[in-house]
Amino acid sequence: MIGWMHHAPRWAVTSVCGIAAVLLFVGASAHVSDLLSHGLHPYHWAPGWLNLYWSSLALFDALAAVFLIRGKRRGIDLACVIMATDLAATWYAVYGIQHSSLATQPGLQRLTAFVALVLGTSPFIRRHLSN
Repeated sequence: MIGWMHHAPRWAVTSVCGIAAVLLFVGASAHVSDLLSHGLHPYHWAPGWLNLYWSSLALFDALAAVFLIRGKRRGIDLACVIMATDLAATWYAVYGIQHSSLATQPGLQRLTAFVALVLGTSPFIRRHLSN
C-alpha cells in the first residue's frame, strides 16, 4: 500500500465515517418509510427481486452505519458492498426499466456521488478501523 495512505489524519477518518454513517441512516430511513407506506413491494414498476433488494437495505444500511460509528472495518466493507450493488441496481432500474438517464435522475446523481465517496475513501480509512 502507498505510504501516505497509512498516514490519513484521524480527523479525516472520523469525518468520512461520520458522513457515511449519516447518509447510510438517511438511506435506511427512506427504505423503512417506503416499507411502512407501501409494504414489501414499494416500487410497483420494479420486479420482485429488485423490490426485495431495496427493501433489505432498510436493515443493511443501518447495520453498516452502526459498524462505522463503532469504528469497525466491517462497516466500511459492508458499505462498499451496499454502495456498489445499490448503484448497479439503480442504474439497471433507471436505464433498463424506466428508460431514463443520469441527467434526469437527481437520486441517481446523489447515489453516484455517495458511491464515489465511499469507494474512493475506503482504502484510506480502512486500516484505521478496528477488526
